[in-house]
Amino acid sequence: MSIRLKHDLWVIVADGEKALFLRNEGDTKYPNLQVVQEMEQENPATREQGTDKPGRYAEGPRSAIEETDWHRLGKERFADDIADRLYKLAHRGDFDEIVLIAPPQVLGEMRQKLHKEVCDKVKAEIPKTLTNHTVFEIEKLLQAA
Repeated sequence: MSIRLKHDLWVIVADGEKALFLRNEGDTKYPNLQVVQEMEQENPATREQGTDKPGRYAEGPRSAIEETDWHRLGKERFADDIADRLYKLAHRGDFDEIVLIAPPQVLGEMRQKLHKEVCDKVKAEIPKTLTNHTVFEIEKLLQAA
């Protein structure tokens, strides 16, 4: 897969807790990704969010109710927030093309939530976790892709 980092291409790098909205201020030969916006969400592990032991069904002593995965729900909500933000930006005409980079699970969540107006502008999806990389490292990885 070849990704052309043309001028004004937007790159969204996300995971379940952080999203970077980057725009290429440079061109295909000399990309220059700049941070347009950052989103963050506090999403501690489920064990830190739950308060009680799992509930039990009335039928018997060993019929525990599965504990809610608050961490996973937080990631799903954050994917919703990213999709909403992208829709507003697309509707305003802020970008013509975007590349989505996120871990496979988050990418799947985002894909389900994206409005058609945004989906039509997605030029590539990369199933990787790059939120802890510098913008420079992201540029280099995209050029190599």
